[in-house]
Amino acid sequence: MPDGAGAYTSVEICAGAGGQAVGLHNAGFHHRALIEVDPHAVQTLEHNTRKHGWKDCEILPWDLTDFEMDDLKKVLGGEQLALLAGGVPCPPFSLAGKQLGEDDERDLFPVMLDMVEELEPRAVMIENVRGLLEPEHKFSGYRDRIRARLESLGYRILGWNVLEARDYGVPQLRPRAILVAMKEAEAAHFLPARGSGKLVTVAEALDETMRARFGNSAKGRQHYKEWLRKAQAKGTVAPTLVGGSKKHGGADLGPTRAKRAWAELGVDGHGVADPHGQTKDQERDLYGERGPKLTVQQAAIIQGFPTDWEFQGRKTAAYRQVGNAFPPPVAQAVGESIIRALRAFDADAEQPEEQFEGLVEDLAPRQLTLTR
Repeated sequence: MPDGAGAYTSVEICAGAGGQAVGLHNAGFHHRALIEVDPHAVQTLEHNTRKHGWKDCEILPWDLTDFEMDDLKKVLGGEQLALLAGGVPCPPFSLAGKQLGEDDERDLFPVMLDMVEELEPRAVMIENVRGLLEPEHKFSGYRDRIRARLESLGYRILGWNVLEARDYGVPQLRPRAILVAMKEAEAAHFLPARGSGKLVTVAEALDETMRARFGNSAKGRQHYKEWLRKAQAKGTVAPTLVGGSKKHGGADLGPTRAKRAWAELGVDGHGVADPHGQTKDQERDLYGERGPKLTVQQAAIIQGFPTDWEFQGRKTAAYRQVGNAFPPPVAQAVGESIIRALRAFDADAEQPEEQFEGLVEDLAPRQLTLTR
């Protein structure tokens, strides 16, 4: 990836535990700042950016409802920003919530758009829940105003689509609404991202870690085989992980419907395994009647995180970071499309003969092949 001078630099707001940051890093962006207010997520970002050697990446523990734009400009030092990205809070638009939209105090779209105006990035990427795009009548006026604001600032909306994580090799049902906009000249070089073409199942994704957790004892091998039999028989991806919030939800794998889906995959969705792995915890978390509970690391695998990304905080705080994350492979696929367009423009390459509508090529779920 580019590093230092001449790099394709990015700033991300509402960075959480780093799901989008990992994906954009893998796509080739050089993070200059990751902004996040949750203290546990800040610790996770600080720990992992140091561990993985992300140079010149500032972790800014800022509340975006009360910060100074000049302070961010000082961090950037006047350099041209290639990408401004962010997963703005989803509760205002979640189908599971009150759907207050722009009337919700947690709505940070106005802040994001003000940052676009002030920083003038070459590209913008905004992630949110699919509720922002459906049902049509609920937020259509607000969406139109967001589009109009970006267009007034000289950006072309390249797509605002619901992307499904399973289309990118993530073993989970996780639809997210993604908006990408670029300056007009760069936008002419944009080509849509492609899905992986392979559906990765829960059995495939968790096989190695489940085998390691159960170990080589006779009891462990028996329970591992029982879990694998159920997971392979179902042969599908996981339901959407739900992180909850500080006020609501704990360390479990979602509502009743999700718990039933996990049970069919041989997993107990009523909690998350204790990270200390004491004997009494192991009996409860690994050999319970409902099957094994997932560890935080295994939940992160279901989100598409690399196995060496370490989450800070106690079990519930760490799991919430995972459950609220943006799957890195999805961010990487979209980020690669953005950075290809930027590079093509910088190289004065010919523009594509055909202009595409939307962020991804048409890849219906029925076209995906199931790997074994």
